Amino acid sequence: MTEPDDLLLRGATVVTVDPARRVLVGDVRVRGGRIVAVGGRSRRPAKRIVDLRGHALIPGIVQAHVHLCQALFRGMADDLPLLPWLAQRIWPLEGAHDPRSLRASARLGLAEMIRAGTTTILDMGTVHHHDAVFDVLAQSGIRAFSGKAMMDVGDQVPKTLRETTASSLKESHRLRDRWNGAAEGRLRYAYAPRFILSCSEALMREVGEATRGGEALAHSHAAEHADERAAVKARLGMDDVAALESYGLAGPHTILAHGVQLRAAEMKRIAKLGTRFVHCPSANLKLASGIADVKAMRDAGMVVGLGADGAPCNNRMDPWTELRQAALLAKVRRDDAAALPAHQAFELATIEGARALGIDADVGSIEVGKKADLVALRLDDLHHEPGGDVYGRLVYSATPADVRHVFVDGRALLDDGELVTLDREKVLADARREGKKTLQRAGIVR
Repeated sequence: MTEPDDLLLRGATVVTVDPARRVLVGDVRVRGGRIVAVGGRSRRPAKRIVDLRGHALIPGIVQAHVHLCQALFRGMADDLPLLPWLAQRIWPLEGAHDPRSLRASARLGLAEMIRAGTTTILDMGTVHHHDAVFDVLAQSGIRAFSGKAMMDVGDQVPKTLRETTASSLKESHRLRDRWNGAAEGRLRYAYAPRFILSCSEALMREVGEATRGGEALAHSHAAEHADERAAVKARLGMDDVAALESYGLAGPHTILAHGVQLRAAEMKRIAKLGTRFVHCPSANLKLASGIADVKAMRDAGMVVGLGADGAPCNNRMDPWTELRQAALLAKVRRDDAAALPAHQAFELATIEGARALGIDADVGSIEVGKKADLVALRLDDLHHEPGGDVYGRLVYSATPADVRHVFVDGRALLDDGELVTLDREKVLADARREGKKTLQRAGIVR
């Protein structure tokens, strides 16, 4: 990676997402990995100058719920509802991973996301070999929270994934101790009890205790699908969000994916507690889970981020698709064309995503003093012209192909459309080879 010594990004349309939501044309100066000047024209020399006329410069995209371990399974679990999708495809495939296939999967997912402008992720792994994912995260240069999946109960959980409560906690604590704060602070640990149907109360309570002080996050799924919610209610006599709260999994250090099935009273309670949720519109559509009421969540005061989820339930890990879907589906969900305007949708993937992860003091907007997690994309191609509001162009028109430069801590991860920290051809070759081997180990005929 290039060193973040002295970088001048010249002449862009700078979408700051700062408290005043300024959009300006000018320069952004980076030194020592942080933003030192925004706006105007800098006349001081710099070690590197990047001409960004015709580009938007935006805060790096935050994807607050992804599964790198599933990138290798793209196209292998189509057209199934959530619970059969897990039991028949995803769990057997995850259980067939070895360290080599897991590295290939992580590289594939990261290459796709970095190429599209993602600079921060919250990732849920599979049960085993999670050091392999962290190795790739460190190499890639991305900012990441990640943790191994925890699964100690469940009738349909295969033997290849089933753990004891003690072993699950022991391995999670070990990973936290090794990786939390690694790579100059870019990497953080997130305990990842998968969801209530695959986790015991004892495990959940221990995770609640381990994350109470905020040194690590808790990351799970909740209120995703009607069948899942019914199964939790039948087992526990209460809904999943209430159960998680009773276990200590609530508050600003708990990040829950989906929330499709949340009721208004639950939204108010979640907002009061400060529990974060992540909207995954494409995955919710593909698994027929429903359409989350994001406007109601935000109106209730909830902090809501955005994520692509995993490749088998999407099949893209493309933040621009999620931005467009989030904005459009909110309109349909509320029968209101102004339900989630483009500028508010864009916040989900930038400052609100950073807020969900508790890092909004450092990333999520372009402000002096913040870390230089920045993305430059062209706004002058056929699908953008002849113009219009910059937020509308970003949310409704932008695609991964528009992204030209990606920086994390001022270091280039994508330079003029070319991956810097990952080898595109090797990523593809490894993914094709390891994908076939993993299918064979899982005993699944494609």
